[in-house]
Amino acid sequence: MILKGNQRGNAAKLAKHLMNTHDNEHVELHELRGFMNEDDLHEALREAEAIGKGTRCQQHLFSLSLNPPQDAHVDIATFETAIEMAELKLGLSGQPRAVVFHEKEGRRHAHAVWSRIDTDTMTARQLSFTKRRLMDVSQELYLRHGWDMPKGMLDRAAKNPLTFTRDEWQQAQRTKQDPKIIKALFKDCWERSDSVDALKSALEARGYYLAQGDRRGVVAVDYRGEAYALSRWSGVKAKDVAARFKDTGALPSVEDQRQKIAGLVADNLRDHKKQLEDGYKRLRPTLELRRTQMVERHQIERNGLAELQKGREAREAKTRAARLPQKGFGKLWSRLTGKYSELKAQNEHDAWQALRRDQAERDKMIAKQLDERQRLQEAIRKQREERLQELVAVRQQIANYMLMKQGKNPTVMPKDAALAHGRKVDTQQKTREVREKKGRERTRTRDRGPGFER
Repeated sequence: MILKGNQRGNAAKLAKHLMNTHDNEHVELHELRGFMNEDDLHEALREAEAIGKGTRCQQHLFSLSLNPPQDAHVDIATFETAIEMAELKLGLSGQPRAVVFHEKEGRRHAHAVWSRIDTDTMTARQLSFTKRRLMDVSQELYLRHGWDMPKGMLDRAAKNPLTFTRDEWQQAQRTKQDPKIIKALFKDCWERSDSVDALKSALEARGYYLAQGDRRGVVAVDYRGEAYALSRWSGVKAKDVAARFKDTGALPSVEDQRQKIAGLVADNLRDHKKQLEDGYKRLRPTLELRRTQMVERHQIERNGLAELQKGREAREAKTRAARLPQKGFGKLWSRLTGKYSELKAQNEHDAWQALRRDQAERDKMIAKQLDERQRLQEAIRKQREERLQELVAVRQQIANYMLMKQGKNPTVMPKDAALAHGRKVDTQQKTREVREKKGRERTRTRDRGPGFER
């Protein structure tokens, strides 16, 4: 289970994010502990913010996300155990806490939020080395449950170079590009280039233009004007970029490159790409309808189970209460003989067993619904891949036009054209090889002269 946490403020924004039902298919407020209001997350976090204002602490909250492995069905008890382990490791025991569950695209994950302010001393709990401590908890969870541990967790040097941070993901979302593909593109250009000119040509062939950044050293600007830090997106260190670019002053500024690109890309190309993107959106209603109907049906099933359990809980509570003598001599006699204590203990045990049974029923239903949702997600994923491939082809065509505006020959071609071109090149190469072989044989024959064989 991957654990990621950070200190933060702005309680209202965090509460809005955690209770966001637009981007998440199911949202459940699982726990509010240590707050005056234990029913409303917004009010609880506003309470924590008000207490934080009594100190100088700007980041009065600690937010933690818990993401289980892709194919693992994790019950609520496992999430709760992980949260308790993280709380103990971070030194936040006893602090006010909120726990929220999210479900999206067939996966369930959790968020936990603590108030860092100790009301007894009106100081913030000191949090040091949180990343390393959460890594320790995460490794222990992987080992405890027998999950396949990511290579980057076993050895940080083995971390996938195509992984991306939250900032990179947000940037890629703004540009409607898959960040994994962008990183793979930059990494490929860097490894295939041994000089600044070679790297410049490789990036320009894919629609990226080098520029001098303000604080990020060397950046690459795409046709939208978005700047990408070369070291971050290529997966190399800043000193490696500095070693290759001896004179960054020779590069144009980001603004100059944006103006240059703006002159290269015609308005009709922008309109054409927008029309394509709008067309892709019209291909999705069928799957979107299936997804919406499935979410609604799953919510109805959960509400039905909750009502069933609520009614059963009331009947069982009434049955347990009827076991105990309520008044008169029978109640007095049962207390004197100790029978009352035995019945009370039995009722508490039965109530606990009923609680565990209800939780197991909820976990079973959620696991079944997640399986169904994941099967639908496979169809959605395939459609997204097809959409991405066509968008990549359009992007390559745009890069061609940008090169043509500069008077250069296009070097990036759509997949089918590239394959056809490759077959043509192979045929021409074989023809040349056959001709050269025949020419060499004729030359050797002339050199031997008449009567050589005799």
